[in-house]
Amino acid sequence: MFVDSVELSISSGKGGAGCVSFRREKFIINGGPDGGSGGRGGDVYFIVDNNTDTLSHFKGKRVLKAKNGQQGTGKNMNGKKGESLYIKVPTGTQVIDKETNEVLLDLLEDGSEVKFLDGGKGGLGNVHFKSSTNQKPTYAQPGIPEIVKNVKLELKLIADVGLVGFPNVGKSTLISTLSNAHPEIANYEFTTLTPKLGIVDVGEYSSFLMADIPGIIDGASEGKGLGLKFLKHIERTATLLFMIDLANYRDALEQFQHLQKELENYSEELSTRAYAIALTKVDAVEDEKIDEDLKKFFEYLNIEPNSRDDYEFEGVTFVQSEDEIGIDNFDKTKPYFIATLSSVTNFNVNSMKIALYDLVKRMRNE
Repeated sequence: MFVDSVELSISSGKGGAGCVSFRREKFIINGGPDGGSGGRGGDVYFIVDNNTDTLSHFKGKRVLKAKNGQQGTGKNMNGKKGESLYIKVPTGTQVIDKETNEVLLDLLEDGSEVKFLDGGKGGLGNVHFKSSTNQKPTYAQPGIPEIVKNVKLELKLIADVGLVGFPNVGKSTLISTLSNAHPEIANYEFTTLTPKLGIVDVGEYSSFLMADIPGIIDGASEGKGLGLKFLKHIERTATLLFMIDLANYRDALEQFQHLQKELENYSEELSTRAYAIALTKVDAVEDEKIDEDLKKFFEYLNIEPNSRDDYEFEGVTFVQSEDEIGIDNFDKTKPYFIATLSSVTNFNVNSMKIALYDLVKRMRNE
């Protein structure tokens, strides 16, 4: 089961109390205080583990607590330190304060270990309070209480490319064609109910990560459909690929404008990501329809199409010339490229994959 949000009460361990004790041995007169200090309470750590991609192992758990430190004992023996709590989470997990909604931790680096809460310090035993004027101290410190935090864990997937489109436009088919992901594919809307990640190989030593999220509908940014729940999963993506269905009853330009509006309503920052456009299901429409939709796009974006001499990009129309694009200073208010494709027949799929990787490399350079 894919779970991307859980609420927990997390607490460190309480410090152990100090001990009040006096040395009592045969033939030893007035042995003096020998109460040991309490052990420190356990700390709380978050460990980022790339081998897990869901928060489902927290389901049914409400409270996570480190062990308390043990009380000190006589003969100057300190209490044992409480066992620390290690919480494993997937890469991309945010720890959010439930009361203030403040992001306390943003866990992005695989393998990192981050201390979240300190355990309470153990109290001092009475041996620490002896002096020339107080040779028989009868008190010791209690341990310092634990720290309790009510938090919400939210998983936001990290990917190089996020697929954006209405339901049933071919996102799942594309990611299954390009990558090792195997999402459910069927001829009805919302077959994708949870985000899917796929690694797209480009050559022997190059690859990028692609994320497929449930389809966005009108009003998704206001909580309609599944969009609001999963829009957060493309917040971390450096680039977006708008999937526009040429066979849809909506006009292609209308689909694009609606998707742009939902992204902008959800997050202004997300709406400024570098992006490209894929016009899907070209096998299901006439050439005249494709030409008409391309023409509308170029007029709407006020751009002149450009082509590359490189055969690898055959079938992909670049929006800006190579001189305009430069190394990493292309205009992100315009799409990097517009490509027609059919994932079913593999038409232009490889060319678009290479063009996407070209865009990903530019964003990585930034």
